[in-house]
Amino acid sequence: MTSSAIRQAQRYVSPPKREEFNQKVWTLVRQIPPGKVSTYGKIAALLTPPPGMDVKSYLAFGARWVGGAMAACPQDVPWQRVINSQGKVSLRPGGGGGHQRELLETEGVIFDEHDRVDLKIYVWDGPSENH
Repeated sequence: MTSSAIRQAQRYVSPPKREEFNQKVWTLVRQIPPGKVSTYGKIAALLTPPPGMDVKSYLAFGARWVGGAMAACPQDVPWQRVINSQGKVSLRPGGGGGHQRELLETEGVIFDEHDRVDLKIYVWDGPSENH
C-alpha cells in the first residue's frame, strides 16, 4: 500500500460527520419492509457521498460506515434487515447472529443450506420499491 493510499484510508476511517451519516442510514433502514433485507453496501450506495469525497472512495468505505451506524442504532431501527453482500448475517462481537437470523425468519425470510438469504428474492431495492 502506498503512503498516499494509507493516508486516504486513515482519512476515511469514519464519516466526516458521523452522527449526520448515522441518521441518514437509520432513516433509510427504517424503510425496509418486513420480509426484505438490504446489504451494508447497498445502503451506502443509496446515500450520497459526504461533501468533498469522491464516489470511488465513498464506495470503498461506505459499507463499513453503514456497519458502524447499524452497530449503534436506536431500538426502533430494524437492524436485522441489513446483512452482508454474500446474503449472510454478519457475526458481531458477543454474538447476535443467531438472534438476527431468528428475527428474519419470523418475518418470512428463508436461509439456504449455506446460511444465506437469496438476495434475488429478498433484497429491498430502496425507497422507490415502497408503494
